[in-house]
Amino acid sequence: MQHGPAVRRRKLGAELRALRGGAGLTSGEAARLVGWHQSKVSRIETGASGVKPADVRILLDAYGVRDAQLRDLLLVLAGSDDGDGRHHWWHAYRGVLPPTYRDFISLESQASAMRTLETSVVPGLLQTPEYARAVTRAAVDGPADERLDALVEVRLARQDVLRGAPPLELNAVLDEAVLRREVGGPEVMARQLERLMEAARLPQVRLQILPFAAGAHIGLTGPFVIFSFSNTSDLDVVVLDNLTSSFHLERKEDVVAYTLAFDTLRFHALSIEDSLDFIAGLLREG
Repeated sequence: MQHGPAVRRRKLGAELRALRGGAGLTSGEAARLVGWHQSKVSRIETGASGVKPADVRILLDAYGVRDAQLRDLLLVLAGSDDGDGRHHWWHAYRGVLPPTYRDFISLESQASAMRTLETSVVPGLLQTPEYARAVTRAAVDGPADERLDALVEVRLARQDVLRGAPPLELNAVLDEAVLRREVGGPEVMARQLERLMEAARLPQVRLQILPFAAGAHIGLTGPFVIFSFSNTSDLDVVVLDNLTSSFHLERKEDVVAYTLAFDTLRFHALSIEDSLDFIAGLLREG
């Protein structure tokens, strides 16, 4: 379990090592090709040291990597805001976003798929503005109105990944408690439930409800997110949040364990159709 930057260095190094092997080069040959010492290539590939985005570009050029999406992802892992040097939209909020949150957003923006279990609140990608404001106000200790506005703007801007080309594929399992916890008052909650029904009908969104009737389940240990990336060999990562930070699990066995846990949760959750009916029933109750 590590903080994001260390995980991303190692994942970047592993991917560069695989690309070098695919190009038929030893680490020594790669070093000579770009005019470096072999030790520098080795440190990069093991994640022992950070690497500048410019150096990643040099290696990718040397290995003949032309896939624009893969290049952009690896440059983000190296700390670049964008493959061509431009800042991403969240750069404007650096003054209000902690590094771990910026790291999460950058992963989310590059991922092709996201699987998430939520046990307390609606996932940020599916929140209405009013719900996002109420959650943010409760989660952040008394933020000034200006900072609160900025944090809500960020939450809503993140939702653009669901409208991208291609859009992020979102698979979400929500504990029934998420739907029954009244956040922001009855009207805010009713609109949020309507928003969930709208989102569940999108082709890129799979939303399932885990009812109380399912009893104890593996997700009781807490929420988690699994990010997956296209055109990469092994960059899936699990993100766990706590009150002050977030942690990333990168080991294959950890990713496999959480993937199996998510599959189990989906099995015990209501079907997509029944989940829609369940939410509609709560709206009628309200």
